[in-house]
Amino acid sequence: MIRPKHCRTCLRAALALFVCGFGSTALAEDLITKIESRPIGELWLNPGLHSYHFNRQQNYNEDNYGIGAEYRFSTVSSATAGRFYNSDRYYSNYAGLYYQPFAVGPVRIGAVVGGFSGYPKMHDGGWFLAAIPMLSYEYGRIGLNVAVIPSYKDRLHGALGFQLKLKVLD
Repeated sequence: MIRPKHCRTCLRAALALFVCGFGSTALAEDLITKIESRPIGELWLNPGLHSYHFNRQQNYNEDNYGIGAEYRFSTVSSATAGRFYNSDRYYSNYAGLYYQPFAVGPVRIGAVVGGFSGYPKMHDGGWFLAAIPMLSYEYGRIGLNVAVIPSYKDRLHGALGFQLKLKVLD
């Protein structure tokens, strides 16, 4: 379980990397690489995600168990779909496309764009479109997706989402 103290330390380290890395154009060019798009075929499965909400005063569910799949059809793109128990304690469904054309070392950088459902204050729990910044790290058959989920009025609750995944087909 991630503790608030550890998250603050991670956020400070990320901010320091951002300031140092992007303060210099030459360093930024060396730090960020463009990923060459090539076809591949990998299937990843996940058990939902763990969320760490920015508003710590609310009693949101942060253990968002479920089942999901991601099919990586190129080195920069993949399709995803699944179901999980969301922060409002309702079931959510999702389907979308990842596009991650950049990397910092082994970490892919991009976004997932797709449809989501199950949030009672957003279209009465119906489907809506969203774009979510996403980082991905994969090592062998294990991977981690980290989503930066923005808050939207009082309808969606901002959080960092941590999704472990396992490659079952390549």
